[in-house]
Amino acid sequence: MQHYKSHFKDKVVYCNCDDPRISNFFNYFASNFKELGLKKLIASCYREQVRDLFNTKEDENGFYFEYTGTEGEKKKPSSTDIIYFKGDGDFRNSESIELLKKSDIVVTNPPFSLFREHVSQLVKHDKKFLIIGNINAITYQEIFKLIKENKAWLGINLGRGISGFIVPEHYELYGTEARIDDSGNRIISPNNCLWLTNLDTSKRHENIALTKRYFGNENEYPK
Repeated sequence: MQHYKSHFKDKVVYCNCDDPRISNFFNYFASNFKELGLKKLIASCYREQVRDLFNTKEDENGFYFEYTGTEGEKKKPSSTDIIYFKGDGDFRNSESIELLKKSDIVVTNPPFSLFREHVSQLVKHDKKFLIIGNINAITYQEIFKLIKENKAWLGINLGRGISGFIVPEHYELYGTEARIDDSGNRIISPNNCLWLTNLDTSKRHENIALTKRYFGNENEYPK
């Protein structure tokens, strides 16, 4: 996030695949709300994945939370602070889309299986975005077209340059970057992820360091 701070001033940020109670994206923006100069922060997520005999109707509904940085407002919402959707909270549902329309920038880690649909929705509604995807996404016809037309590009850091994902207790900690943080979270940093964005960065304007020119060395490159 540190590479994109200048883009967030006076903007409404929407994390549309994030449980506001546990999302680190939401936590970052709420904790740095004033420093970034945000106008509003919204996080919404799919219905809770818990199923037992004591489930209520609320468990079938997605929910969201809006944070405006006003004094006395809790940065980390409890179950009583969240607002339930009528539907399941899928980012493709009309209720989620209404929140999307009110936002300026979407920052999230969407389901990789729905990555094409997520990006397509952002483009359709002409939104700025900064999202995590599988590195193979650049080969998708829809994504490559955006990159080719200079409508999206890779963000700063990819692979293990992404700080990592919190995984459940049963998940095996593999790779050299796997760790347990001070809070006891189990974290892995796979090397197959990237940032996809249409927020400008200084890195994309850096010249590539060349070692040799073709002109004057044509004989070394007959094909």
